[in-house]
Amino acid sequence: MENQSTRNRKGAWVALLLIALLGLAIVLIPVWIVQPFKPQTAGGLSLSYATRSWSPLVTVIALISATLLAVWLWRGARRWWRKALLVLIVLPLLPATWFARQNYFEWMFNPLPAAAYAKASDAAFVADTDMVLAVENNGDSVAYAVRLMAYHHLVQDTVGGKPIVATY
Repeated sequence: MENQSTRNRKGAWVALLLIALLGLAIVLIPVWIVQPFKPQTAGGLSLSYATRSWSPLVTVIALISATLLAVWLWRGARRWWRKALLVLIVLPLLPATWFARQNYFEWMFNPLPAAAYAKASDAAFVADTDMVLAVENNGDSVAYAVRLMAYHHLVQDTVGGKPIVATY
């Protein structure tokens, strides 16, 4: 028959694992949902932005809670592999806590550093079936191939003498 201390330790191990998974999931969910070249739904984006906004707070709480639980479990861990397992469970929360404070969407969708444009007659890389984003301003017209914009989602340009940012 298990005594109360053994049950408490087993519960602490389960809690530690769940806390670590929560800390990692709240950071990885937005990265997994919002990927370049992957279709996204309104619900997925809503979930992504909600978890992204909560991740800085949740990861700090998860890291502190996991560390406290690991310290408590460390004292009663008699085998070396249990101590190693404690470290392996808590350690990924350190980069997750740092990553939650970064703008990784900007890393994934960075703007083109030096965009180059071609006249329609010279744009052999655009097929007749390609969708384009067309902009007309003051008699000047341009078209941006959506297939080529897919990764960056925006183009800074000057059309008809006015600076614009075309996005979709």
